[in-house]
Amino acid sequence: MSGGLSVIRRPTFEKSNTELTSSLLANFASHQSMLPPPATTNGTSSPKPSYKSWTVQQNGALWIPTHTASPLTEPRESYDITLKLFYLPNIPADRRCVQTREAIQLVLEELGVSSIDLLIVSFPGMSFDADDDESDLDDLPSAPDSEHEQNTEGAPEDIDTIITTWRTLEKLHAEGLVSRLGIAEFGVSRLEKFLSQINVKPSVNQINVRDCCVVPKPLILYAKQQKIELLTHNDCTNVLPRGTLREILGSGEKGVGILAGETDNDGERLRGDVEPQWVVKYTAVVKDRGVVESKGYFAVAELRE
Repeated sequence: MSGGLSVIRRPTFEKSNTELTSSLLANFASHQSMLPPPATTNGTSSPKPSYKSWTVQQNGALWIPTHTASPLTEPRESYDITLKLFYLPNIPADRRCVQTREAIQLVLEELGVSSIDLLIVSFPGMSFDADDDESDLDDLPSAPDSEHEQNTEGAPEDIDTIITTWRTLEKLHAEGLVSRLGIAEFGVSRLEKFLSQINVKPSVNQINVRDCCVVPKPLILYAKQQKIELLTHNDCTNVLPRGTLREILGSGEKGVGILAGETDNDGERLRGDVEPQWVVKYTAVVKDRGVVESKGYFAVAELRE
């Protein structure tokens, strides 16, 4: 009698940061291309159209670009809908309750549904190392001394903060918004400590097996014992670095002209420091055909003057 596959390997696509940034740039360019030709001054055309012509201000937020929802076409039960929410470095963990609900609500409105099947969360600074699975808690820091102490991009998040965040996800599960919960980059040691302190067990553990490494046998056996499905992926933990977003939105050669540069005297462009808050990736697959009908990202950032 066969127990089936212990590890499910997903097809390898671009890393999520490349996929996300390419998608953002293509989406912005598409909306800009639909605008009339820019006005000319002394025979020279303006290099970039005003961002106000292809974005919209709504409820105190700037939507980039203007957005219209694209509901799914078949009944809800026809789909498997998966979200992966990336909590980003240097963002206080006490914001996650609001951020998680906001991310889910955006996707529900986008797809025209009332619930999702699987929510996977990615914590900042955590990466899976097949050669170091047995010691993935050795260097795990203790909880910050204050809410103002921030996590660096390279440091894994402490287990107490992870547990506190998980309580929020358990509430969403109890409310019926999310059918199943998932995690990413958990080795055996971290899983053992994590599972001993939670009520709703994750049904999925995503691991980034770099360079086609072999998944450690102890993790395969432990996940099977705990009935946790192992999935491989090719995502980056810090999917949207601050510098990358600044370059995309900036007034430089590769930017779309929303943020003003240091020497930019254009009073129309926005000024300040842009800080990514979170990113969510969603996928809706038609169950009986295995076809991806809808896939995309939402990213939220704050502009601080």
